[in-house]
Amino acid sequence: MKDTGSITGWHAHVYFDAGTRPAAKMLCEAAAARFGVVMGRMHDGPVGPHPSGSCQLSVPAAAFAEVIPWLALNREGLTVFAHAETGDHRADHTQHVLWLGDSLPLDLSIFDK
Repeated sequence: MKDTGSITGWHAHVYFDAGTRPAAKMLCEAAAARFGVVMGRMHDGPVGPHPSGSCQLSVPAAAFAEVIPWLALNREGLTVFAHAETGDHRADHTQHVLWLGDSLPLDLSIFDK
């Protein structure tokens, strides 16, 4: 069994398209203001393994219990993909994951390099 101490943090990726971009930006900005999490750039198209536009929130492990439930309640229909940060990028994106809303296929080929 793995110990949760191996989780150094979480990434929550808020997915959006052109029509939902304003809502995603508002959600990410609200999370950053409320919890002090780091908000990344708004990517208008797929980047890395992510299948659509997204914005990453970097959530410290100690803040998980506050931030993730808040996102679940306030996502307004947006899909949020959250994954642990353990250093094993493939496992973090395939096994150590949570989906808020619909799950979407990721492009895992980037981990084959």
